[in-house]
Amino acid sequence: MALTKDSKKAIVEKFARFAGDTGSPEVQVAILTHEINELNEHLQTHIHDFHSKRGLFMKIGRRRNLLKYLKSQDAQRYTALINELGLRR
Repeated sequence: MALTKDSKKAIVEKFARFAGDTGSPEVQVAILTHEINELNEHLQTHIHDFHSKRGLFMKIGRRRNLLKYLKSQDAQRYTALINELGLRR
């Protein structure tokens, strides 16, 4: 259920703006989206796992704040990111 080093490295390489970039909003949102998708799959089978549900809501809130920040800074990067990740916005 946790993000493995290989999958995290692949996400960072795909969404990094430059070599060694791990802190840009694009990378953070991509990692959070992957974790959110995994938690959604977990909660499909374990409906009463309220601790994981709380963690899911916290990750969704963090992703929402990062997307809001990215939209206010650079709308083109924002639209490119949500299209690539397949988010509804």
